[in-house]
Amino acid sequence: MKTAQIRTNFLKFFEQQGHQIVASSSLVPFNDPTLLFTNAGMNQFKDVFLGFDERPYKRATTSQKCVRAGGKHNDLENVGYTARHHTFFEMLGNFSFGDYFKKEALTFAWTFLTSPQWLNLPKEKLLATVYADDDEAFDIWHKVIGLPVDRIIRIGDNKGAKYASDNFWTMGDTGPCGPCSEIFYDHGEEIWGGPPGSPEEDGDRFVEIWNCVFMQFNRDEQGVMHKLPKPSVDTGMGLERISAVLQHVHSNYEIDLFQNLIKAAARETNIPFSLNEPSLKVIADHIRACSFLIADGVLPANDGRGYVLRRIIRRAIRHGYKLGQKQAFFHKLVPDLITEMGEAFPELVTRKNTIIEALEQEETRFAQTLETGMELLEKALQEGQKVLSGEVIFKLYDTYGFPFDLTADICRERQIEMDEAGFEKEMEAQRQRARAASSFKTSAVLEYTGEDTHFEGYTENTVSAKIIALYKNGEAVTQLNAEDEGSVVLDHTPFYAESGGQVGDIGEIYTANAKFSVQDTQKIKAAVFAQHGQLINGSLKVGDTVTAQINTELRAASMRNHSATHLMHKALRDILGTHVEQKGSLVTPERTRFDFAHPQAMTEDQIKQVEKQVNLAILANVPVAANLMSYDDAIKSGAMALFGEKYGDEVRVLKMGDFSTELCGGTHVNRTGDIGSFKIISEIGVAAGVRRIEAVTGLGVLALLQENEALLRTTVSTLNAQTNADILPKINALQNSHKALEKDLQKAKAELAKHAGSALLNDAQTIGTAQLICTELKDANAATLREVAEALKDKADNIVVLLASVQDNKVSLCAAVSKTLSSTIKAGDLVKFVAEQVGGKGGGRPDLAQAGGTEPAQLAQALASVHQWVADQQA
Repeated sequence: MKTAQIRTNFLKFFEQQGHQIVASSSLVPFNDPTLLFTNAGMNQFKDVFLGFDERPYKRATTSQKCVRAGGKHNDLENVGYTARHHTFFEMLGNFSFGDYFKKEALTFAWTFLTSPQWLNLPKEKLLATVYADDDEAFDIWHKVIGLPVDRIIRIGDNKGAKYASDNFWTMGDTGPCGPCSEIFYDHGEEIWGGPPGSPEEDGDRFVEIWNCVFMQFNRDEQGVMHKLPKPSVDTGMGLERISAVLQHVHSNYEIDLFQNLIKAAARETNIPFSLNEPSLKVIADHIRACSFLIADGVLPANDGRGYVLRRIIRRAIRHGYKLGQKQAFFHKLVPDLITEMGEAFPELVTRKNTIIEALEQEETRFAQTLETGMELLEKALQEGQKVLSGEVIFKLYDTYGFPFDLTADICRERQIEMDEAGFEKEMEAQRQRARAASSFKTSAVLEYTGEDTHFEGYTENTVSAKIIALYKNGEAVTQLNAEDEGSVVLDHTPFYAESGGQVGDIGEIYTANAKFSVQDTQKIKAAVFAQHGQLINGSLKVGDTVTAQINTELRAASMRNHSATHLMHKALRDILGTHVEQKGSLVTPERTRFDFAHPQAMTEDQIKQVEKQVNLAILANVPVAANLMSYDDAIKSGAMALFGEKYGDEVRVLKMGDFSTELCGGTHVNRTGDIGSFKIISEIGVAAGVRRIEAVTGLGVLALLQENEALLRTTVSTLNAQTNADILPKINALQNSHKALEKDLQKAKAELAKHAGSALLNDAQTIGTAQLICTELKDANAATLREVAEALKDKADNIVVLLASVQDNKVSLCAAVSKTLSSTIKAGDLVKFVAEQVGGKGGGRPDLAQAGGTEPAQLAQALASVHQWVADQQA
């Protein structure tokens, strides 16, 4: 059975069991700081398991894209050398959100695996594991399904701590977790390996094909287990693994999908096709991870997700390099991947050109990295040591992206040992720094069970509401008193809770005797809003009726900026191209900040075009209308779904005439004319392939104009100009005057240096037949050094000159040798000798040569070494 058919059959089976087929989520987890990448099928349902989110269905099934190449779950270094490790894989899963539990989950799995209608695996080839304390799962396997006791294995805490077990599943250090039951397939006695829990469990005989996780707990940052509101089920079956079983092969890399990708890798590296070549398997695996990550908006960078992507790309290129392919090849595999997986994942097709361009650019960059790394490595190895230090290995690896295994190959060729312990020490120090600085950490949430908040803020600024929960210091309380800081949850609220890039509202909640100053509004569940702030006076109790009123001035400013962001997004796509995709946004009352995918800086003309298009839309004063509809209907209507956002089955479609249609839950103006005006104030790069625009609207534009006018008036006054038109001529005149003064100053310094140079003849050192002049000239530039050196070498037939100067923390060097000596003492060799000691390089003619360096602190020692060098040339 082909891989694509297995995927289809799985989804079809569970659909027949009442499960909703849900599309794979992005590899970049939405609004989940605990994860680097989506690494399991349940990631997109995490808030559902926690009770923070609700779906219209209680059962779901997916084929989820996953990456395990960073953070806790990292299989990168094993890829290509084992039968089943991948950076990218598909996880087939079925989920129950408080609907069914262990009995149904295990029965569904057994039926799909063994039924002749579905996969028809021999029952005697299957065995199961359960968590040691999970008697319920054990009994279901034996008494309900009929699995013999000797094929049910209990696995305890085999990883050193309570709940640290192969059969206790956790998504990360925090979050939903619970015991699990794994299903294994037995390849037979002819394959080495033992059952799970045995000393030989790492062999290939028994392979895990399915994991049924019983979500019972949520582990917080302190490691405390909290029971989930409704026990749920999360199962996962690796598509590649089950394909290998059904296609009667022992390695995932032998299945139909990988065979075709490995053939493509062999074609592009110009070597014979072989399923036993690790480098071909690495390339075939990595083209999937890289292409899917780029399709989901990740681009190569020096940190975060982009850094992991860059590592995967460079590892693939390195393996091509090992196979003898020194030219760009990796990007040429994208069409082959699309042939294999484009039908199931259309994002590969729509973003084909973006994927190819990003990979090709990274290949070009890495070619330069290899060249730089080789130069640095050569320099380190020329010093004659027998062991390459861990510090040098780490610097090559971490600073220059030079692969460790390439360093190892070169050292082996030259019979030089590597200080791997020193390298590991540096790596561990880096890991400690990364853990300390990691932004992928969860934050505490308020525990809440109760009714949802009804948001009235689309139409109302003030509402009457009832307090349904109060919090102080993160703990639920029944009353807040004067000066208490805390949070208020209302049954109805006009306050918008921060989401979609728009900041939360501020304002007041009050009664006749109490006033609570709202300083921020956040969601504590999908539909539960908490107003955070301080009680100024009086007291508030759960059950009190209050008036909730937003700061209308600030809300109006946020709405103008948010609506303008939608218009700007459309204008960017119209002017720069449809590759433009939102990478993040922040909407505040003061301004809008918008990050988007674009490979280079915008030109001044492009910025003007975007400003013009947005302001024309504002002047058109078209209505801004919002409608609720199903997600599928919204997409069919032409609405744009923003990258990284999470949408339910019912979405809010915001339409601004014919200018813009997007999915958005934020607050907006009634007509585009309400925005007033729009002005971009900056456009900068924030990451590789990502640009950032900041802009203002309405009164923000007026404030910007007034600020610029004030600056202009001050400039006119300072320059003693008559009008604004006189400013540029005045500035040009000042610049010309400055240049003339600089020229005169350099000329004066040169004259002083010449006089000083002439005096140097009196201090020349006799070394053999040569007269050496070696010194530093203060305040001399490179041109002056050359002029003085040329003049000195012509004063006699046996002059050797080495002059140096330091300006702007850089070293300038010039060497000159009289022609009668230049056959034995060459100026080019002399200046190179000194330059290498001050962090530079250079050379030139035998009679005159110049160079530079970046380490002025080494200059005195370098000059002191010239005497012996000149002597050695005459020996």
